[in-house]
Order: sequence, then structure tokens, then C-alpha cells
Amino acid sequence: MKCPYCGYLQDRVVDSRESKEADSIRRRRECEKCNRRFTTYERIDEIPYMVVKKDGRRERFDRQKVLSGLLRACEKRPVSSTQLETVVDATESYLMDAPERERTTSEIGELIMKHLKGLDTVAYIRFASVYRDFKDVREFKEELEDLLESHRTGKGKK
Repeated sequence: MKCPYCGYLQDRVVDSRESKEADSIRRRRECEKCNRRFTTYERIDEIPYMVVKKDGRRERFDRQKVLSGLLRACEKRPVSSTQLETVVDATESYLMDAPERERTTSEIGELIMKHLKGLDTVAYIRFASVYRDFKDVREFKEELEDLLESHRTGKGKK
């Protein structure tokens, strides 16, 4: 850290304290050349993960919103809260592991449906019906037929 008084590059930390909000660290430093003290602050530079909606709007990724959608899809189904947390964790990891800070709702929705398909087919269909916004019974029937075909060929888990 460069001394703001003399420009010397060597100092020592005299005291460190976390802020009340626990979002930064305050450090008192002393220059090793002029012995003057100065304060620095450290904080995490948070750039939020964003979700690009179908209409082009951008929203912060909301873990609770994903979990809420999964809870609705899995209502009265034999899917544990631990399994749902695992799906949400995987979704969040997918966002964090990507070099980009933005993902489309279609990418996220497909990932969630892939996990749900392996957990419970009824929950999968419920989620898909909202996510894919089926316009009529024909679209719904096509999705069910695809699901049945994947079970017949051994690609489905349940």
C-alpha cells in the first residue's frame, strides 16, 4: 500500500476491524518511512449474477425465486427439500462457474428441468408447463409423448 503522505510503498498494519455490516474491513496502517498513520478499507467487489428474461429485461439471480418455483412444481410430490436444495445449488453453481455474469432464463430453465426429470416426472411436467408456457393441449400432449418415449427407450430415470 502506497503511503498517501510520502509515497513510500512499505507499511505495517497496526489494527484491523470488520465493519458493523460485516461487508468491509477497516485497516489502520503506519508508513515505515515517515511513521504517519492512515486508514484503508477492503471490501468484496460484488458484481451480481444476472438473468436475461425472454423480453430482454435483466434481473439479479434470485435463489429464493427458483426454490419457490420448484416448491410449487413439487407440491404433494415425493421430492424432499434436500433434493430441491440440491437442484437450486446446482443452478447457482452453473451461474457462478460460467465466465459470463449473465445467463438466459431458457438456459436456467432447461437445467432445472433436466434435474427435475430425474427426480419426479410429474414435477417435471408441472414445471415445464409453466416454464415453456404451453399454448394449448397439443403442446402439452407433445411434451408428454416425448417423456413417455424417453421412458420406453430407457433414457428416463422414473
